Amino acid sequence: MFEHEDIQISWTGHDGFKIRGTNSQNSQLTIYVDPYQLSPKYHNQNDADVVLLTHDHFDHLSIDDLKQIVNNNTSIAAATECVEKLAELKLKEIRGLKPGEKTIVKGLTIEAVPAYNTNKKFHPKSDGKIGFVFSINGRRIYHAGDTDMIPEMESIGPDIALVPVSGTYVMNAEEAADAVNDLIRPKKVAIPMHYNAIVGTEEDAKKFKNLVKACKVEILSKD
Repeated sequence: MFEHEDIQISWTGHDGFKIRGTNSQNSQLTIYVDPYQLSPKYHNQNDADVVLLTHDHFDHLSIDDLKQIVNNNTSIAAATECVEKLAELKLKEIRGLKPGEKTIVKGLTIEAVPAYNTNKKFHPKSDGKIGFVFSINGRRIYHAGDTDMIPEMESIGPDIALVPVSGTYVMNAEEAADAVNDLIRPKKVAIPMHYNAIVGTEEDAKKFKNLVKACKVEILSKD
């Protein structure tokens, strides 16, 4: 787990994170993003206040993993393409978002931002897959989703950026470092993701760290 100004960030593997902090009303929230292949410590936790899902691929929208963390009061904000698949969870609040849309869930302001491939076929822009920007403890956190380096990154202005580095389906380490250095420019820290599961290794994360000059980089161990 990485702690920054009372924000607790745990990498649950692949593109997944558990983030704890306070919303705009100073209420404590537990937020999960893209839970997939959760370790046994997360089984039957059912502690999620808010879940964010970037798109409907199996390694981002995993019903089996979601069942381990959601409860009757959990709210989900997800790319619109996810909504139909989430119906079986029978939750009261599931909101579909398109790139550029904003919503407020449990006092958490959530922005859906574009996430797409520019030279690959896996995540076409026309699908409406997304990344997220949300504010915890007054800090903007950007989860890039499955994306290449795209011009929309320049306007995000995050404090903390969670960035894919594995290549194949997303940016490789060099491209991710260029995106952080030239476009995203986090004020505080960048954290690599999207490795050690489907594709990519810790070497990709280390290469990314060595190339990033715009901010500090934290490589997290899977929780």
